[in-house]
Amino acid sequence: MQNGKLELVEKILEKSRKLAHTIVLPEGDDIRMLLAARKATDDMLAKIILIDQDGNTASLAKQNNLSLDGIEIIRPSEYKDKDKLASVLLERRKSKGMTEEEAKKLSQNHLYFGDLLVQTGAAHGCLAGAVNSTGDVVKAALYCIGAKEGTVSSYFLMLIPNFRKGEEYSPFVFSDCGVVPFPTVEQHAAIATASADSFRKVVGGEPKVAFLSFSTKGSAKHENIDKTLAAMKLVKERCPDLKVDGEFQLDAAVIPEIGKKKAPGSDMAGEANVLIFPDLNAGNICYKATERFAKAVALGPILQGLNKPVNDLSRGCSADDIYKMIAITSVSA
Repeated sequence: MQNGKLELVEKILEKSRKLAHTIVLPEGDDIRMLLAARKATDDMLAKIILIDQDGNTASLAKQNNLSLDGIEIIRPSEYKDKDKLASVLLERRKSKGMTEEEAKKLSQNHLYFGDLLVQTGAAHGCLAGAVNSTGDVVKAALYCIGAKEGTVSSYFLMLIPNFRKGEEYSPFVFSDCGVVPFPTVEQHAAIATASADSFRKVVGGEPKVAFLSFSTKGSAKHENIDKTLAAMKLVKERCPDLKVDGEFQLDAAVIPEIGKKKAPGSDMAGEANVLIFPDLNAGNICYKATERFAKAVALGPILQGLNKPVNDLSRGCSADDIYKMIAITSVSA
């Protein structure tokens, strides 16, 4: 029997197989991308498009005895609808001063080209970052696809061992851990709603969202707590059916016995599965501490809040990391 970690990962993989979405990988000149594309195609995880920016994809595959059968390869300069992609980008950015010539040039860049395939419906999601920086990946996504509530953030899917009774690995969404350093009230609210949506799509089940702080239900007073409460108020107004509460200290959010003592009036204290951190310092430190001290599995960072799925990779990622992120990108669509 598989352990809880593998069961959840397999659930995501199986969902991706059933969806049969098309995922574009813009960095087609990196061997890790080719290996992941080959495995994803063989396993029918998703339909894969590889972007061959400089014409090196076929030779790289040949050097590594790798078949590209069943994988669509596109060279931006030879794409039949390249003028359409440039027009879509120009329409999105002309109010910001982009010219027609700039749109034509930028739409041929592999990151922008891949995102424009998603924007125009030729693919369901895009995955990059094995070669390019997070900043470049996010910028291309904002130019080509845009953000739902004006905020792009990220989350980690944390699989924590032996934490809750009956679960060998308990799934949590931690956010934001990688993009927004000091969120405004509006951004904080957008991060919470995006994280709840991510939990539904990737993990399944009901999200229970906790706004975290160094205070539980007024045990301390500070302007930062006021900002957290203001963000939570916005979420409750916008999403009245979403289970959301705070402010909570971490223990009151995830341990029922402590939650009942510190927040007796809350109907979800101690039961949270989506943790919203007050800033990037807290989120990034906590996910790394949980990963290292608790031997948790950290999947991410996974981008959220965009109108369509675009995901980022660590430049140190493996082909297997890319394979799993193909599935997560697919189920996020």
